[in-house]
Amino acid sequence: MGSKLRRLGRYVNVNAVLRYVEERRHEDGGYCFVSVLSDTNVNDTYYAVKIYKLLGLEFPKPEKTIEFLASAIQPQTAVVAIAMALEGLALLGAKDTAREKTEIVFTKYNPSEGKFAVGLGGSEEFGTATPLEATYWVTKAFDAVGLKFNPDERDAIREFVMKFRNGNGYGVKQPTTTMTYQALFTLYILGYRPPKSPHFRNCELCGDWGGFTEVPYSLPPYLEPTFYATRGLELQDETPTCPRRHVWFIRQLWNSNGGFRRSLELGISNFQNTYRALAVVDFMSRFV
Repeated sequence: MGSKLRRLGRYVNVNAVLRYVEERRHEDGGYCFVSVLSDTNVNDTYYAVKIYKLLGLEFPKPEKTIEFLASAIQPQTAVVAIAMALEGLALLGAKDTAREKTEIVFTKYNPSEGKFAVGLGGSEEFGTATPLEATYWVTKAFDAVGLKFNPDERDAIREFVMKFRNGNGYGVKQPTTTMTYQALFTLYILGYRPPKSPHFRNCELCGDWGGFTEVPYSLPPYLEPTFYATRGLELQDETPTCPRRHVWFIRQLWNSNGGFRRSLELGISNFQNTYRALAVVDFMSRFV
């Protein structure tokens, strides 16, 4: 793991990133990206875990964070947050605890009954979660804790995901990078092998920009589609056209507090952006 830290350290101030995260840890084991606030939350805590996992570092005081995530899984919790908490528990080595909590998912998400997230609540990307986003997160969480959907559930999920097929990608009115990756990832995890999508390459910006866009042939690039397109290329075993330029783009998103923002324009750091920035650099630096 030392080699990964050295590789990332060529492009990113890893020590500054770690200080940024560590300063936002609270006594309850949770995290809040706005350090002065005490309202720790699942999203920030999940991405703190993911950052340490990506860097290959031991997570500080994992028992407290396991307790925090387990207690956050409640009937009123949004399904995306429940899925994040389950995956976070698995990453911290508490798969048994996570499995004990999975039944609550089926009160909100039950594909065999045609329920693709009842009372969707909060979202990572859109304000209110879409059913496809919820499907992606639940599938990812179940994979992390080592649980499988039964054949009927798998078929129902596949049928549901395929409703979003749109040309060369997946989306509602048009294919988008986020929804295309979420759909393909879900299908791959379920054991299906859909055709490779050219969507990610069509959204790649080289030249003066770097990064990726949500829809083809548009500007400007943002961190979210850059992250999902990177994941999409990796999923499809493809290589980026201009990895150095993408690393350059990510470096421009760094803020002096050690975190990353989502665009080339001014913006605040948060844990989600910081994890995604590191993940993109981790992938792109393999080809530089």
